[in-house]
Amino acid sequence: MINNTLSKLFKGDKVIWMVFFFLCIISIVEVFSASSQLAYKGGSYLSPMFKHIFLLILGIFCMIITLNIQCRYFKVALPFLLIVSIITLGAVLAAGQNINGGSRWLNIFGLSFQPSEIAKGTMVLATAQIYSVLQTDNGADKNAFKWVMGLSIAILALICGENLSTAALLFLVIVMMMFIGRTPYSQLGKLLGVVTLLGVAVIFFIMAFGKDVNEEKKLLAAHNVTVVSDDKDDLFEKRPWFLKRADTWKTRIDKFMNSKDIPPDSVDLDKDAQVSYANIAIASSNVIGKGPGNSEQRDFLSQAFSDFIYAIIIEEMGIIGAGGVAFLYIILLFRTAKIANQCENNFPAFLAMGLALMLVTQALFNMCVAVGLAPVTGQPLPLISKGGTSTVINCVYIGVILSISRSAKKRTPAANAQPAAV
Repeated sequence: MINNTLSKLFKGDKVIWMVFFFLCIISIVEVFSASSQLAYKGGSYLSPMFKHIFLLILGIFCMIITLNIQCRYFKVALPFLLIVSIITLGAVLAAGQNINGGSRWLNIFGLSFQPSEIAKGTMVLATAQIYSVLQTDNGADKNAFKWVMGLSIAILALICGENLSTAALLFLVIVMMMFIGRTPYSQLGKLLGVVTLLGVAVIFFIMAFGKDVNEEKKLLAAHNVTVVSDDKDDLFEKRPWFLKRADTWKTRIDKFMNSKDIPPDSVDLDKDAQVSYANIAIASSNVIGKGPGNSEQRDFLSQAFSDFIYAIIIEEMGIIGAGGVAFLYIILLFRTAKIANQCENNFPAFLAMGLALMLVTQALFNMCVAVGLAPVTGQPLPLISKGGTSTVINCVYIGVILSISRSAKKRTPAANAQPAAV
């Protein structure tokens, strides 16, 4: 009786379910351990964990609803999601709520959320729909590339102003979906050429017109000027919003490019707090780690429960535990690839792979930031980091993959190698 009830509730691919639950368990343990700063500010060491558990329960509830929807109905939601994404992203640019130096949040009826999280899934859904409709026996129709690029430019332009890293990662996922969708190599080659030139131009603009916050502070200190606030408006007055973001980007690029091995006693913990304490956490972990809840750097590392939670995982669970977390994302990607390969139609296959690539790419980038292989950004670790919008939306993305695993029409052994166009 109980087994029948559980099987009806937890539908879809069992391996995806197992990966999801392992990530949730790791998330609860590590968020509880890494939230000492929030516990101190709130006066309760259990409050951050209970709030995170509530968000996970809400996410699981949304995930169960999503997995019970037939995958073909996701196409119906595309026009509505596009309208919502464009309106909310535009509202963020006009009146976004500033948190941790970025106006990426929108406050509606007292609830804050990041429209970019919804826009990411919307773009993956749109790309999957376009490439499934315009798929031919010889690959994707050339018009598919034009439609996807048109939508991408519109959505990414609204995201990149305040969240360049999210826009870049989303664009990378779209390019990978184009490759999976059999876009003509001539179009992909031209796209990569244009992107390369545009990337060089953006970096030149940032380095030419942006100001390094740390260098500006040093200059002010040399003239005996004390900066009371970390707000860049105190340093760079009357600068347009796009130049203020350029300041942030240049500071991060300079810090990453100028990183070098220096003696421990020469490290400036005030200037490079995040990177320094993350390095200390990793260096002190050894192979097996200090054990769950025994992190020492969580009290000093800013955003230890979010952007740098992987550093805390390494410190507490060691190289073995950190490798295990990375392996869970690899299983998620390859299991989703198997689900997509079994689909008879293109749309569910492209959608499942797009969502999996988005989750795994973001996870990989977060890990690279934590270990010093990429510049510091605000990308959380999917399904593990403490968050509001991202936690619930990522659960919905898993729900979509589970829906495809159970409701998408499967190919028969005698079917052609390529899925049929929808």
